[in-house]
Amino acid sequence: MLTINNIEVTYLDVIRVLHGVSMAVEDGSIVALLGANGAGKSTTLKAIAGLVKARNGEIIFQNENILGKDTIDIVARGITMVPEGRKVFVNLSVLENLRVGAYLRRDGIEDDIKRVYDLFPILKARAWQLAGTLSGGEQQMLAVGRALMARPNLIMMDEPSLGLAPLIVNSIFEIIKEINKQGTTILLIEQNANKALKVADYGYVLETGNITMEGKGIELLKNEKIIEAYLGTSKK
Repeated sequence: MLTINNIEVTYLDVIRVLHGVSMAVEDGSIVALLGANGAGKSTTLKAIAGLVKARNGEIIFQNENILGKDTIDIVARGITMVPEGRKVFVNLSVLENLRVGAYLRRDGIEDDIKRVYDLFPILKARAWQLAGTLSGGEQQMLAVGRALMARPNLIMMDEPSLGLAPLIVNSIFEIIKEINKQGTTILLIEQNANKALKVADYGYVLETGNITMEGKGIELLKNEKIIEAYLGTSKK
């Protein structure tokens, strides 16, 4: 579905963040992108979404090179993003936030609103509540629901569990699996490497702008270097 070939991103024409990153996301899969803070994970997602301009290489989505296209065109082609920090519209209601997620649509959206409410029943109960008054977990659910309203083929999630209580984190990952089961491909950045690799079909490790390791999620979960660097324990 998505193939990234040797892309580079430089900020302010000086700070080189991505050094020729290449990776692939298969249709129907969950792919995890791991790395320390500052490794370039969010920049990779922003480059795919057109929020930062990548240089060189290609970003092929469904057999079309989308490198250099505007974000609105990329969303229209079937890619949405759940940004780090949720970034819901705090002065709009839950329902209004969901409708904003469908801003490019010209067809009926009621079935999609129902789908979101089925995934997140608490959002239905809070439909007319201002998003800014929701808890952190509820705002994360809303951010995911808003991204789903565009009916994406690929949804990118940037740190969906950040700052959430353990029980809410478990709930978010169950929803991630359910969304994927329903047919949406997922590219996931996640600080909780253990949970990310348990749900991921495939994973990549990004270090200082370079892909340094890749493999099936279950294989990376058992890798000694991954255990020491991201899981905080060692087999030794």
